[in-house]
Amino acid sequence: MPIIVRVLLDQSAGKSLDYQLPTHLAHGVGIGSRVRVPVRSRLVLATVIEMPESSPFGELKDVAAVYGSSPMVRPQLLDLAHWIAEYYCCPIEQAVRSVLPMVIRDAKVGHKEKSIVRLLHLPDATESESIQRAPKQRELLIRLQSAPDRTADLTALDSFRPAVRALERRGWVAVEKVRVDRDPEGAYLHSPELELNPEQATVLEVVKAAIDAPAEAKPILLHGVTGSGKTEVYLQAIRHTLDLGKTALVLVPEISLTPQTVERFKSRFSAIQSEVAVMHSHLSDGERHDEWHKIHSGRARIVIGARSAIFAPLESLGLIVVDEEHEGSYKQEEAPRYHGRDVAVMRAAMESCAILLGSATPSLESFHNATSGKYTLVRMPSRIDDRQMPLIRVVDMRQQNRRGGQAPALSPALVTAISKRLTDGRQTILFLNRRGYASALMCSACGHVCHCPHCSVALTYHRDDERLRCHLCGHSERVPHVCPTCKDPGIRHAGIGTQKIEESIRKVFPAARIARMDADAMSRKGSFRETLDRFKTGEIDILIGTQMIAKGLHFPNVTLVGIINADISLHVADFRAGERTFQLLTQVAGRAGRGECEGEVLVQTFTPSSPSIQFARHHDFNGFWDQESEFRRSFGYPPFSRMVLITVRSVREDMAKLTCETLHRHLKRDLPPDTLIGDASPAPIAKVKTFHRFQIALRAASTLRMTRVIRPAIQDLTLPSDVHIAVDVDAQYLM
Repeated sequence: MPIIVRVLLDQSAGKSLDYQLPTHLAHGVGIGSRVRVPVRSRLVLATVIEMPESSPFGELKDVAAVYGSSPMVRPQLLDLAHWIAEYYCCPIEQAVRSVLPMVIRDAKVGHKEKSIVRLLHLPDATESESIQRAPKQRELLIRLQSAPDRTADLTALDSFRPAVRALERRGWVAVEKVRVDRDPEGAYLHSPELELNPEQATVLEVVKAAIDAPAEAKPILLHGVTGSGKTEVYLQAIRHTLDLGKTALVLVPEISLTPQTVERFKSRFSAIQSEVAVMHSHLSDGERHDEWHKIHSGRARIVIGARSAIFAPLESLGLIVVDEEHEGSYKQEEAPRYHGRDVAVMRAAMESCAILLGSATPSLESFHNATSGKYTLVRMPSRIDDRQMPLIRVVDMRQQNRRGGQAPALSPALVTAISKRLTDGRQTILFLNRRGYASALMCSACGHVCHCPHCSVALTYHRDDERLRCHLCGHSERVPHVCPTCKDPGIRHAGIGTQKIEESIRKVFPAARIARMDADAMSRKGSFRETLDRFKTGEIDILIGTQMIAKGLHFPNVTLVGIINADISLHVADFRAGERTFQLLTQVAGRAGRGECEGEVLVQTFTPSSPSIQFARHHDFNGFWDQESEFRRSFGYPPFSRMVLITVRSVREDMAKLTCETLHRHLKRDLPPDTLIGDASPAPIAKVKTFHRFQIALRAASTLRMTRVIRPAIQDLTLPSDVHIAVDVDAQYLM
């Protein structure tokens, strides 16, 4: 009886096809296997989603090839993909594709191999005389005999190659191919467990209880202030997980956090460093391929990675840790637009494992779940070793204006504080969440601002290569010497970026050792780790950076943090602006005073009375929660509702607007009456990458009540080829 497989093509519009599996390919094939199948005149990749006993179709084509000796997609991950497709209102094939890294899906990269020479046996008495007449062969045999595993790398034996061939002919050595894992991290020295303080010990017991009895446990939200020792709790909870024979998954929000996180974990678990796998986008294809196969084969028991690591094919999951759970970078910006934290919670529920969400500034959604009883809330309100929270001083930049000009980028108070740290041999972090040299180029005569021709944003001036760049689409052009509109030569820079801060700091402190960390400076692979290592060893006095230096990093010698412009994230058209500002200020401030010396934070702002800034100044999360939640509840915003943002885009503005208005009419007609639906209107950034964008925002108590209407409404529309519709469930950014 033929074996039938039902497959989902990588590009299939959600349709499944049936094929027959030839007998010679049947071994090891199951649900989740990756195959190549014929479709018309070409072969395409697909995933087996079912193995029915019969097919309603007639004669079936044969599967052309099978990849791997066992299914590549675990059944649990297929179930998770189906949930993602349903909840996030996306095609099932997009959800299934997200489960596998592209390097695994495409099957174009294989394992790395090297050739070794293995000693099979030594010459006996009758053969030793001939060896004496061949000194190279004799030397090679001695080297192999003294090697611990009686092997040597063939590439290191270049001058011995004739001897290798001669000994191979005699049957004394063999040349073999062996697999070599491309390790992206390397080895680390062991670090012992630290003694927990009472707060940490209490939290750890709660987490251990959840690991021991996950079916009875709720997700755990750990609200611990910066420097309270959350990582040590994670490490000891993972040790308990491993002792039970289970595996652990750790998610971090930023690639820049991964080197320090990996170092801490590999140092703690030094005896099993090879069983710690790393997954993030800065790995090479070969490294990503090897790390994934290490996990899939069961050789990895701990996985550390960014958002997509939630799909790591671990078996026997005992614990998922989501560090800095509030971070917006856990939200995927392209379809499927899943939220890594929420998918982690769902995976933990599906696989019956404990999940721990940690943050010094929890998202209002998670904190609402905790206060309403859906999650278990545990707190660590104090820093370890009774260290004090840093003193935060607000510098009112309205009082810093130069006579007849604008405020300087560096206030006198900040300059004085940096100078003191340099004298004392302490380190400083300067934070500005805007890269480039200047945020715009503006004509002082006519007011013209250089805009991107493809997007509704001003071009950012980059001093290092004298270019204007768009940070949305990547457009680049030369800096004009005169105004393009009125030809006035008085065109000048407006606003500041990290490059300008670096230039200013170098002028004020020419002897200081300065480094910059932003997307421009850290484009080369390994530059994150190198810069952080130099800062850790004291080779850098002042580190300037964007949000990649704002959280998670631990440098005990940093006693000063300067926030150059606290208002950047505050005045944007997004109801989460205040929350993001509070979180960012609190997280950046938390980098100071993590050692023996007390830390200080200077916050430069033009709106010092903002609640976000004042609550952050006093390290008062509860006060911020009380005020912000009252505002959200009054207007029906998340976490007291669920939000879906629909974006319609087209290169033709009139077509995008018409489609959005048509969809709006259909939705308004069919949605439940308790759904709040906004007008079809231009997006705050109305044009991106030549596409004009219109949006509809919806809010209701239930996501599925909205998506069950949205999906058929979009399917019923006849869309022109240049019109695209994106559905963002639980949207984090409204721009």
